[in-house]
Amino acid sequence: MLPEFTERSDGTVTLRRPCLNDCTAFIAAVSRSELSLHPWVFPPQTGPAFEAMVNRIGPSYVPSVLVDETSGELLGALNLSEIVRGNFMSTYLGYYAFEPHHGRGWMARGLKLVLALAFEDLALHRVEANVQPANQRSVRLLQVAGFAREGFSKKYLYIDGDWRDHERYAMLRENRSAS
Repeated sequence: MLPEFTERSDGTVTLRRPCLNDCTAFIAAVSRSELSLHPWVFPPQTGPAFEAMVNRIGPSYVPSVLVDETSGELLGALNLSEIVRGNFMSTYLGYYAFEPHHGRGWMARGLKLVLALAFEDLALHRVEANVQPANQRSVRLLQVAGFAREGFSKKYLYIDGDWRDHERYAMLRENRSAS
């Protein structure tokens, strides 16, 4: 069963589920963004990998793409993963922007939309994001959005052949209005 997902828009950008028709544009965006995405994230780079991401959509994984409403161009992706219900009601947030869209405020808009998705549509209590400390753009995005830094996790994730340290940030549903 697929989780509830309401396409969301702020009048400038739309957050929606990726579909197989996005494959060519998504792979092209990842390709042109390789230098800015690595070593932080490794999104699908091939058709089969993109198809696997779309087919993985389910109760514990809700990927989304951020689309420019004027041009229809893919601006980036924001994904909710490891969604746990019950007493936890929590998820992890992953995100990345495509070139040449860094530093233009698109991801801040997308983050507001994905938080509405998490807290309203999915009725979650907590959204956690883990960021490599050197990824200052990502850290700043979370801080501006109102996420609280909760700690440091040494060698937290295995990325690009090495265990990477991460800072933990989180937002609780009741703190969202402060963002």
